[in-house]
Amino acid sequence: MTGHDADPMIIAGCSRRKLQTAVPVPALDLYQGGCIPALRARTQEIGWLRSRTWILSAEHGLLHADVPLLPYDRRMDGPRAAWLRPAARRRLREEFRQRGFPREVLVIAGPLYQLALADLASLAGADRVRWVDDPAREWEKASAVISTWRPCP
Repeated sequence: MTGHDADPMIIAGCSRRKLQTAVPVPALDLYQGGCIPALRARTQEIGWLRSRTWILSAEHGLLHADVPLLPYDRRMDGPRAAWLRPAARRRLREEFRQRGFPREVLVIAGPLYQLALADLASLAGADRVRWVDDPAREWEKASAVISTWRPCP
């Protein structure tokens, strides 16, 4: 571990609506539904934020917003979330080891996606994790949290 706090981090659930493309595009650009368009706009306003943005994909698991993807069709369900959980835990551990523990983690994802992230609170610290359960309807709640963030000095 790096032993220091890192910039805040966002994890958003993927969406069913995707950009139709035959060329891989960054994950944050692929998804067109839920909170993703608003999140994409915020990352354009706040330059450092994109580097701290992650997507939980029903197909690919937890990945950075800039990982190139093609469209796919897979819905999150309970068994899939349980299957993705160990890989998400490993990915989070690796990220925290490399970059430090985020001062705060904002999860914008429905309950099924949260199942795949069930280890997040124990890894990052329960007091550092905020959950927004309805990405489409509760964007304002998430946006208010993001508005309080500043990058680490």
